[in-house]
Amino acid sequence: MRLASIFHLGIKELRGLLRDPILLGLIVYSFTIAVYTEAKAVPETLNNAPLAIVDEDSSPLSRRIADSFLRPYFKPPAMITAGEMDARMDAGTDTFALDIPPNFQSDLIAGKSPVVQLNVDATRMTQAFSGSGYMQNIVSTEVSGFSAQDNRAPTVNLALRARFNPELNQMWFASVMNVIDNVTMLAIILTGTALIREREHGTVEHLLVMPLTPFEIMAAKVWSMGVVVFVATLLSLIFVVQGLLKVPIEGSIMLFMAGAALHLLAATAMGIALATLAGSMPQFGLLLMLVLLPLQILSGATTPRESMPEVIQTIMLAAPNTHFVLLAQAILYRGAGFSVVWPQFLSLGAISAGLFAFSLLGFRRSLR
Repeated sequence: MRLASIFHLGIKELRGLLRDPILLGLIVYSFTIAVYTEAKAVPETLNNAPLAIVDEDSSPLSRRIADSFLRPYFKPPAMITAGEMDARMDAGTDTFALDIPPNFQSDLIAGKSPVVQLNVDATRMTQAFSGSGYMQNIVSTEVSGFSAQDNRAPTVNLALRARFNPELNQMWFASVMNVIDNVTMLAIILTGTALIREREHGTVEHLLVMPLTPFEIMAAKVWSMGVVVFVATLLSLIFVVQGLLKVPIEGSIMLFMAGAALHLLAATAMGIALATLAGSMPQFGLLLMLVLLPLQILSGATTPRESMPEVIQTIMLAAPNTHFVLLAQAILYRGAGFSVVWPQFLSLGAISAGLFAFSLLGFRRSLR
């Protein structure tokens, strides 16, 4: 093995990447626009939902309820009549329409149980699901605060202290997890396309007649594409996540990047393995979907691992994504040090070495 050969072959790969505007555009988009839009459009979070209110009571309580729907969860409520409500819902103007009946306040004071009608446009499923719960809580809170029957002191007080994300802002979670998903995706795509491009152009055979080993060829692709994703990840965390989105990073970015380097070794080796199995670029794309989607969905970046069946949790311990997500969440969210995340570093190192050896074996066989 000659380090000079690996270095110069890697420079060749970087030059080839610079001549591919599609891949360059994908890298820039994935670590800038995609991270920003994913963070700003988290489906679980209610954001600027259109709301209309039919106030048939015009009482202090009804006005109090109307004034309680605030940004950024809701747009300023549109005060409409009962005749306009159905037409606006049919036109898709409002997601929610709250109808406060006549004599609502007086019936409440008299001890009756007046009914407030909430109409929801369920075609906007994510907003309808979370928003209806928001509105029920808001109306109940305002009615309870107004009603004289609820003035007695509660028997139990709940003191809520949210650690690591005191605002319960899902943008903090979505932005970092999107960066992590893109690390895996781009590492596999770049190394896989680099190998398939050389095979389609016939340059792999040219390399083999030179005094080069398969290890040197593969190592060059791994380090060059890994460096590109490594730099893009660091810049995205600093300028997009911390700078543009104002997401606080609790732990050491350099410690996280050390873990990212180990994960990149595994992901780039995985890209080589998929490229050796695929005969062409379309086949590589199909294999990528079959492998990448389960890795990202079951790694804990989308849903907590604790909510998955135990057998899935055990199987996913063999995937590098799982340990990378655990490492990233511990460092970037909770400010963990190396003494806490060393098991994930150890697991990533072992998985990366195993995947690299497996990919090298498959790469050698494909060259015969």
